[in-house]
Amino acid sequence: MSFLTAEWRKLVFINYTVDPKLLEKYVPKGTLLDSYHGKCFVSVIGFMFKDTKVLGCKMPSLHTFEEVNLRFYVKRKENDIWKRGAVFIQEIVPKRLLSFVANTIYHEHYITRPMSHIWNITPENIAVSYTWMNEQKEQSIAVKAKNNPVSFPENSEIEFISEHYFGYTKYNDSKTFEYEVTHPKWLYYNVDEYTLNLDFELNYGKKFAHLTKQKPDSVFLMEGSKITVEPKKSIK
Repeated sequence: MSFLTAEWRKLVFINYTVDPKLLEKYVPKGTLLDSYHGKCFVSVIGFMFKDTKVLGCKMPSLHTFEEVNLRFYVKRKENDIWKRGAVFIQEIVPKRLLSFVANTIYHEHYITRPMSHIWNITPENIAVSYTWMNEQKEQSIAVKAKNNPVSFPENSEIEFISEHYFGYTKYNDSKTFEYEVTHPKWLYYNVDEYTLNLDFELNYGKKFAHLTKQKPDSVFLMEGSKITVEPKKSIK
């Protein structure tokens, strides 16, 4: 049985290239930093969890909520096949119980903040924003796009960033947790406009402060789908 089932919807991706040295301390044992055409990325991703169930059970008042995370990309070779995965530096959600479950069971890096979202959808256009509070300062990411989702090109930057089907968590210097995330390929929206109110130092520490003034390499909106998160396994 899957550990978690849900829908991930209206995923806003804000993507930045960074020096690989910035991420070295976060790379779990047994994985390597992954790159696209020599570029090492971090992504801020905001989206909605919907119809969330843990071990098949719907959690009262916790089935629909926002999440904003900061992640980067790794790969791991197993049986001569490369697995492409993501590592989460921080994940923000609005409920303390969500943070407790994820941090306890998967040793992730969840924190709890007041959060909200706005979806304005018409047949022609779509506008999506995710907002949270940090030390009484409002933070937000927002995009506007034509309401015309399409398939992404093969071997594109969008494919590289969105098509990672494993999560890796650094438990300690010798042990890593791996879990599989399943979903079909997503459709994406071409973003016409984006707005960032994002203080990287406030949210993620001094190491990431320079990204506040750095222009994103790309911004896109994915429609999302139903997903599963499978039980974790240890890599030693």
